[in-house]
Amino acid sequence: MPDTSTAIGVDIGGTNLRAARVSGAGDILERVSERIDRDANNAIGRIIELVRQLDRPDVTAIGIGVPGRVDARRRTVLSGGYLNLAGAALAERVEAATGKPVIIDNDCNMALVAEIAAGAGRGRENVVMFTIGTGIGGAIVQEGQILRGRGTAGQLGHITVDVKGAACVCGRRGCVETTSSGTALARHIQEAGLPADTSIDDILRRAAKGNAVARQVLDAWAGPLRAAIDSASAAFDPDLVLLGGGLGKAAFKALQKVPALAPWYQYPVLSAALGDDAGVIGAAVCALIEHRTPLPPSALVPAELTVLERPA
Repeated sequence: MPDTSTAIGVDIGGTNLRAARVSGAGDILERVSERIDRDANNAIGRIIELVRQLDRPDVTAIGIGVPGRVDARRRTVLSGGYLNLAGAALAERVEAATGKPVIIDNDCNMALVAEIAAGAGRGRENVVMFTIGTGIGGAIVQEGQILRGRGTAGQLGHITVDVKGAACVCGRRGCVETTSSGTALARHIQEAGLPADTSIDDILRRAAKGNAVARQVLDAWAGPLRAAIDSASAAFDPDLVLLGGGLGKAAFKALQKVPALAPWYQYPVLSAALGDDAGVIGAAVCALIEHRTPLPPSALVPAELTVLERPA
């Protein structure tokens, strides 16, 4: 008899809180969402409420993707962004309120697992992913395993592209997040003298028609990102590089005019396929893997994909 277990995936975004009940094959069965609350205590309460709305007898576990630095093995948030859950007993509170086992991880790790399970990285075992949004996140899968280092590896937004560049929130200068994030794009647009409401689609259209100012904005935004991709490719030798997040597709288009900087680093670069669904799908799939729920072959998750190895 086929296993029909499902899991609930939660994705904490910069604007919205999303949750979904997901099958082992990565299909979203139900979903709910609402605007995020910046207060950590209130946000955890809302996560619990969304999970309760989706909870069904076949739900075996809950996965939560958190922006910022997360020690997934110890289920601890070390630093956050728009919603700072550092030090909050997120997993423990949701677990106590729902009676279901909970895992947490960096949201980019969750998204990359989803892309490998059911998206643009399907069937690949060595993938690097940059997520382009308000900031820049990252995740790395090597030989089917999420690369963690001591606990929080994969902070690709903090690859240095200009040692004398703008100050970054991490305390260093010239991280690619300072040049190629959504926040940086808005700054490039302002510095070019364009209206603040100029969209990236407007910039892409103008650049395609030969507009020099638009081309300048794209070079300033996408050029450093190309350098960061080349550096990550040199370090990890991936099968491909994925660009996700709200600006992932736009960044992919912009990079078509910014070639790799050296012939050694001609790696395939693709736009992520799952959009805003990647976070909830990945969080649910990770929860099912961690709690050893058998996944059907259609899930296409590499058998050796190690999501968490929680210490005793």
